[in-house]
Amino acid sequence: MGTLNVRETALELIESVEKSGSYSNLLLNNAIEKNNISGRDAALLTEITYGTIQRKLTLDFYLAPFLKKKPERWVNNLLRLSLYQMVYLDKVPERAVIHEAVNIAKKRGHKGIAGMVNGVLRSIQREGLPNTNEIRDEAERISVETSHPLWLVKRWIKAYGAEKTEAMCRHNLTAPEQTVRVNKIQMTRDEAIKKLKEEGFDACYSEVSPFAIRIARGNAVRSTLYKDGAISIQDESSMLVAPVLGVSPGQRVLDMCAAPGGKTAHIAEIMNGEGHIDALDIHAHKLKLVEQNAERLSLSNIHVQKQDARKAGEIFESETFDAILVDAPCSGLGVIRRKPDLKYVKTEEDLDNLQSIQLTILAAAAPLVKDNGVLVYSTCTVDKAENEGTVASFLKAHPEFEAEPLEHISLQPQSSMIQIFPDDFGGDGFFISKFRKKERT
Repeated sequence: MGTLNVRETALELIESVEKSGSYSNLLLNNAIEKNNISGRDAALLTEITYGTIQRKLTLDFYLAPFLKKKPERWVNNLLRLSLYQMVYLDKVPERAVIHEAVNIAKKRGHKGIAGMVNGVLRSIQREGLPNTNEIRDEAERISVETSHPLWLVKRWIKAYGAEKTEAMCRHNLTAPEQTVRVNKIQMTRDEAIKKLKEEGFDACYSEVSPFAIRIARGNAVRSTLYKDGAISIQDESSMLVAPVLGVSPGQRVLDMCAAPGGKTAHIAEIMNGEGHIDALDIHAHKLKLVEQNAERLSLSNIHVQKQDARKAGEIFESETFDAILVDAPCSGLGVIRRKPDLKYVKTEEDLDNLQSIQLTILAAAAPLVKDNGVLVYSTCTVDKAENEGTVASFLKAHPEFEAEPLEHISLQPQSSMIQIFPDDFGGDGFFISKFRKKERT
């Protein structure tokens, strides 16, 4: 595949993300498979697609002084895509970037557009980029430099302070490292690392989770261990959730919002494939992923049902479960590194609406927990209202529950909840909290 085609494909992907709101990671994976792109071309396509989306607001700040009026969408994205390569990619000569941008502009538009694209990029090459240090307002500077919407930066500054906000925003611009979870039913972590190394993977221990292995080089999906169900791809932060339930083999457990099934499978592995896990999800096509995952891992104790978690009481009797996991629908602001488009499509109103959904699901879960049973609430966001706010509201409305220390997490064992930030150890932003149902006297 020629570099022109790689850049044309990247432009199409960026446009699709903007137009339809589709997730960039899904579109990118589909494009790579459909067009049979591999090696350097796949790496370049991934870099320039993610990078352009990731840095969109910064690129717009750089472009603004050189544009007399805002061009149509595809031209604007072509300029962003080209400028991203000129500013952030050392190995690509600027003249080659400009040359290919002009060719794409001719192919998709006309000479006038090609001339404008050429003029803007050459002016930037000649005059240099505007300086972000001239932005006096701290929140606005962080917003522009790290390409996070201003409302979000202000919200995080209010919650965590400017220093933590800037560190988190900058970390969100970095590429996540792949981590895998060992299926302890099949082998130990030592055995898995040895086998991965034998296959040529650069694998090492995670200090965050006893189930985790970090993969510095290679894609573990292509390993024999993955095919044989000895490992699963899962982020380190996400791996901390299942152990918090404190489940034992033979118990009955409910995963209220199970898809795509990573945590469900982890719970099943901790239970040695014994007992009974009910896995619910509102989307039938997503439940297929849970089933496929269970099959690959040879876990027969997972039973899926299509059901809105808010209506779980319609299919289960009260006090049925020893433990329930509510890994709730959330804004996903902890996984911006993996889904960079998320930060542009979410609004403050979305976050407010999500909390009411989270509380409704927790309220549906509450009667289903046995006396002295456990309820765990987790999200992949770093938003205080969705996390601490939801926990406080739930406990206020449900005095039959009390906060329970997270004894299965070494990071913060004395607390009943933990907020993990993307810049803490390189995992996703995650929130985990635990409640226990009081025994009736």
